[in-house]
This record gives sequence, C-alpha cells and structure tokens, in this order.
Amino acid sequence: MLENNHARVERERSILTRLISPDQAIEGDPLEELEGLATTAGTVVVGQLVQRRSRPDQTTYFGKGKVEELHDLVQQRDADLVIVDNDLTPAQVRNLEKAISVKVIDRTELILDIFAAGARTYEARLAVELAQLEYSLPRLKRMWTHLSRQSMGVGMRGPGEKQLEVDRRLATKRIHDLKTELGKVEQRRRREVQSRKDTATVSLVGYTNAGKSTLMNALTRAEVLAEDQLFATLDTRTRRWHLDHWGSVLLSDTVGFIRDLPHGLVASFKATLEEARQADLLLHVADASNPQVCQQISAVDAVLTEIGIEAKDTLLLLNKIDQVESPAALDRLLERYPAGIPVSAAKRLHFPNLMDAVGQTLSREFLDLEVDVDPADGKLLAHLSAHGEVLSQIADEHLITVHVRIPARAMGEVKRSAVACRDVQPSRGTPKRLSSIGPSH
Repeated sequence: MLENNHARVERERSILTRLISPDQAIEGDPLEELEGLATTAGTVVVGQLVQRRSRPDQTTYFGKGKVEELHDLVQQRDADLVIVDNDLTPAQVRNLEKAISVKVIDRTELILDIFAAGARTYEARLAVELAQLEYSLPRLKRMWTHLSRQSMGVGMRGPGEKQLEVDRRLATKRIHDLKTELGKVEQRRRREVQSRKDTATVSLVGYTNAGKSTLMNALTRAEVLAEDQLFATLDTRTRRWHLDHWGSVLLSDTVGFIRDLPHGLVASFKATLEEARQADLLLHVADASNPQVCQQISAVDAVLTEIGIEAKDTLLLLNKIDQVESPAALDRLLERYPAGIPVSAAKRLHFPNLMDAVGQTLSREFLDLEVDVDPADGKLLAHLSAHGEVLSQIADEHLITVHVRIPARAMGEVKRSAVACRDVQPSRGTPKRLSSIGPSH
C-alpha cells in the first residue's frame, strides 16, 4: 500500500480552490464542504480561491490569470499544499505544481487520504488500499522520485528495467490480490447478512456527518463513534433495536456518502455496503440544518442508484431540526419533501413518529396467524416471541395456541415445527385454516 504520511499532513498549511461552471447551482459557501474535508485530513486552511469558468483549461485546469493569482496567494500565506475541489488529470496536477511550486491534490486524493486515516477494520483497510492504488497507478510518474534508476540486482543485469515499470507491475499485482481478497470478504459478508433473514433489518444511509451514528446511539445505546467530522464512520456496525408494539429489528450504521464520491471507492466498499443492499428498509438521514441539504439528498440518491439499491423501501429522516435556522426554513423543506420525518438525534425529538413509521413500513410483509405449538417445543415458542408480536396465548394439555403477528421472512421455523397454522381474518371473526404443518396430534 502507498504510504500515507498522515503525521506530515497534520502540519501542512493548505489553500482551497474550486472551479465552478455556469450551470452549477451553488447554495451557501462553495468551499464549505472542502474546508470540512481539509480540516478532517489534518491541514490548517489558510486561504481560499474560486474561479467561475465555462470549462477547465486542459493544461492547468484553471485559467492562466487564476493560476498566477493562486501562486501569489500560496506565497503570501506560506502554504505547503493546494487542495482542488475538482478531479484533475495527472498532467494537470503536474503542470499546476510546476506553476505554483507546491504540492497539489484533487478532491478524490483528499477523500482517499481521509478514508485511509480512518479505516480500522481489516475489510475497510483492504477497500481503501485498493481504491488508493487504482487512483495512483496512472500517477506513478509524479509520485515516484526514483524514476531513472535501473534495477541491477541478480536476474536484472544487462539492459535492466526502469524502476517505474517495476512499481507499475507490483501495483498491478497488488490490485489483483486485493480484488481477490475483497471478493472473499464480500462473499462472507453476504452469507453473514443472509443468515439473519429471519429478522427484519434496517440500514442507516445518508450524507457524511448527517448524524447517522448519533441516531444509532440514541435508538440502540450502541455507543458507536459519533463525531462532528466528515467520515467518522467507515465500518458497518449492527445493533439490535426494539420497536415498541412491533418487536426487535437489526439496525446497521454505514459509511457516509458525499458529492462526487470516487467511483473506485464505492466499488471497493461494496462488501461494507452489503448491509444496506440486503436491508428490508433504508433510513435516509439528511442534515436539515445544512444549506445544501437538497443537493446532499440528491447525491445520496445517486450513490444508491450506482450500487443498485435505489428501489428499496426508504424513509427520509430530516435530522438536526433543533439546529435549523428558522421554523420557516423547516416548513419549506417539508413542503419539498412531504414524506420526510423531522427528528433530532441529539435531542431525541419525534422518535415516536419515527418508530411508528418504521413499524408501519416493515408491517407490509407481516402475517396475522394462529400457530398451534407442541408444549415441549420451547424453540418455536422462543422464535415466535423473538421475531413476532405475540398478541395472545392459550394453552391446554396438548397444545399451545399462539396468536402472533410475524414477518413472512420468519416463517421458516414455523413451517418446520408448528403443529398447525391458521390465517386470522379479523373482519370475519373466525380464523381461516391455511395448512397443517408438521405431525398431527
């Protein structure tokens, strides 16, 4: 893996810059998000520069006059680094560095650096390393300083081979190895997620720093890391969440999304996002207090489409309503998203509304049944209590009849073990016998 010298980044002074095209509608500070990213990466932001231009310059991305202005700003602020809130080609990075005499990184490289610093689990580290290598491979010429040295060791005498070619070959092999290992991890994660098919699963998705981890802590007392910074969560966490008048579900917190999230990073985190892919319900958490919340909601929808899970049942949660600047601003947001559920994870506001909406959505797949159980079958009785809502229970010496509301996905154990099972038709007043299951008594 390419070394990420994070200790050095913490001392760097950065200038932020961005090119905005005329068709881009920007609300608020156009560099606010980049400043959050730069601060999360450990840099000290000492200046900003924005250019509005119809299209990028092929050579330096920014126009000639703006490059000169950027050079002067770097000198005035004694900056070590320029961070561009756009994606640049390797040649554009190289030409910009020559023109302003300091290191230049683009948006993707910055995000990859933050992910590398925050990855904790084996799975997340593999995913970040793969994304970094795939990003770096076409940029090796800039990153390696030992390009002209010849490898003259045993087996390499004679014409020799440029070190750059060796590095490219090693990087290509490492990418292949990482993809193979991540494929195995993805299969394990898929089996792990599918093994929970008898339990309803809910997954939190949303823009980075929208408050997903804070919400998970408030709902489940999970005590997962919840910090006011971008990409505080990179690893999926799953906890049990009890819904009043419904039962238990599994709630998962996932990596936050962001505008223009690097495609390679999305692909690399496929295994981590498996929880969201397999979930019965997505809770899309949005920061209602952010001036760019509408763009952030659209960005999350775009990523969900990219990973192929946009068609799932989804509830939009408008979080941080306690921080919205005015009631009128919240009203406007609710007019635009009438199905949105206003909440505050930090203040635990409107949680009953949230839980009712989750219960109603999950209940679409529920069955209302009377199940006859052998009194000795404690396993089935426990299954009915754990996965459904037991409404009543009548016992005699031969059978225990349980009236239960249970999700269709949890019927496997019922079909295997119940003496009999009947569909309850409340409008008719009498249960309708569906089938006899298991041995007769």
